[in-house]
Amino acid sequence: MKVLFIGGTGTISSAITRQLLEQGHELYLLNRGSRNGEFPKAAKEIRGDIRDEADIAAKIKNLEFDAAADFITFTAEDAERDYRLFKGKTKQYLCFSSASAYQKPLQNYLVTESTPLANPYWQYSRDKIAMEDFLIKKYREEGYPITIVRPSHTYDERKIPLGVHGGRGSWQTAKRILEGKPVIIHGDGTSLWTMTHNSDFARAFTGLLGNAHAIGETVGITSDETLTWNQIYAAIAAALGKPLKAVHVSSEFLAAAGDYDYTGGLTGDKANSVVFDTAKLKRLVPGFTAKVRFDQGIRETIEHILSHRELQIEDPDFDVWCDRVIAAREKAIREVRGT
Repeated sequence: MKVLFIGGTGTISSAITRQLLEQGHELYLLNRGSRNGEFPKAAKEIRGDIRDEADIAAKIKNLEFDAAADFITFTAEDAERDYRLFKGKTKQYLCFSSASAYQKPLQNYLVTESTPLANPYWQYSRDKIAMEDFLIKKYREEGYPITIVRPSHTYDERKIPLGVHGGRGSWQTAKRILEGKPVIIHGDGTSLWTMTHNSDFARAFTGLLGNAHAIGETVGITSDETLTWNQIYAAIAAALGKPLKAVHVSSEFLAAAGDYDYTGGLTGDKANSVVFDTAKLKRLVPGFTAKVRFDQGIRETIEHILSHRELQIEDPDFDVWCDRVIAAREKAIREVRGT
């Protein structure tokens, strides 16, 4: 197949890129070239910024594709731009939404593609919903060949997936574990969550490319493994070879206690227990099942990060914030006890 990716070097897209090239597909990557060190040599580059619509329209003027996938659509306006660029130029347009768009709070813990979309806590999610609405309208009215994909929490070898972290990524929490410091887990750590390794995501996604049954459909791609946040953090600590010193703090308190967007990221997403029903994905991609168990995948992630110093990005502001929150919690406990 002849495939175009807008992006191609992110957590999800990099794994799909590798798999498509290994399978011998003709792959074009449209990006700004800001991550050239990760650009696969076998892919064909279209250098440019997708936000410069006139420039991109000129560069793809004489190209047509079997599939075009945009990994960086966030709003209805982004989808409208892509519609103008790719209508009549691709047999399938794949767009990435988010599992965070599902209703919050959930009426049922089991999430399917038919679960209502509504998230009053996070503008990011509401923008994704509006994006989906635009694309579905174009499919219904014009037959625009869309496939909407809804990922949840997908991780790779470059970043440790967490519930609570600062603005510079997740390494600082790993560093706290290595140093024997306590780490914050939102809530009581027993809410349910799903982690998906990007290699598993890629195998599912490639099964949707060129799939006539996926046209006009919305498809969630996740693992079937369900974990508590306590189990997730315990697996990370085990991979680091250190004991976990967990401090549980309510998501509401965390959202009110600092400069981090925990109202959206926690209340509107990770603080909710979710179990994903992957039956639709498996109907569309027969034989698919996620292969990477979280404790195995996170061990590979930790090993990779520990061997790549450039991925160990420290965040002293977040470290200080964690200490303040933990100290405030301990002080409140002492005051309530009258000690």
